[in-house]
Amino acid sequence: MSAESGSAPLRAQSTATVEHVPGQLDHSQASSRTGYPLPARPWNGLTVLDACCCAGGASMGYYLAGFDVVGVDIRDQPNYPFAFVQGDAIDYVREHGHEYDLIHASWPCQYGAAISKGTNRHLRHRYPNLTPAGRAAMRAAGRPFVIENPDARPDVVLCGTMFGLPILRHRKIECEGWFPLAPPHTKHRGRVRGHRHGKHYEGPYVAAYGRGGGKATVAEMQRAMRIEWTDVHHELTEAIPPAYTQFLGEQAAAQILASRRT
Repeated sequence: MSAESGSAPLRAQSTATVEHVPGQLDHSQASSRTGYPLPARPWNGLTVLDACCCAGGASMGYYLAGFDVVGVDIRDQPNYPFAFVQGDAIDYVREHGHEYDLIHASWPCQYGAAISKGTNRHLRHRYPNLTPAGRAAMRAAGRPFVIENPDARPDVVLCGTMFGLPILRHRKIECEGWFPLAPPHTKHRGRVRGHRHGKHYEGPYVAAYGRGGGKATVAEMQRAMRIEWTDVHHELTEAIPPAYTQFLGEQAAAQILASRRT
């Protein structure tokens, strides 16, 4: 996890922090801190905090929806293309969440993931369940928020087929302070390509997780999720396709701005 913003330095578990004030973002930013040229987009005047941002799949969607983005993560994320703070995400949300118009958090999913409940159940104790504490911190900030996590309340479930992507990647989305209308869940057209129980299957969808067994290559994952700024395997396997959060961000922005006009 990670992120930061605010006038005071972040008290984090890491010493590598970046001080940042949301209101001082460069709204005409033409390129990222990593040198990746950010695409043109309309600016909606709002800011979003992406907690546990990793390499920024969710952040890119919010950026394309018009938000200025700050990411926070416990680990350094050298490929993250927006303003970044390294530190404890829950602490950061508690201290600075109220400074943003919207908060997104993809709290670590290992605790609630299917593989941790089944095949690797004996390893589950290694993964803390951060969702309850993270949700409490977001509520205390008093801002609209989004949680993407296997333990999230499924207000909306998104799938790559909804956005014309050759990937399934179902994600539960919990929202408070606003509520999205979900697109139709397009019927799956076939199987995910790869090996299952000793047999190889072809299909229109790629498996963007793990290695071997017909799993997607880095280039295939980049194309399937429309992520170009990183070619690091584990960053791609953890990423949310930006189309998901662009869809969420456009609706959230419209509701936030409408509420301020009333």
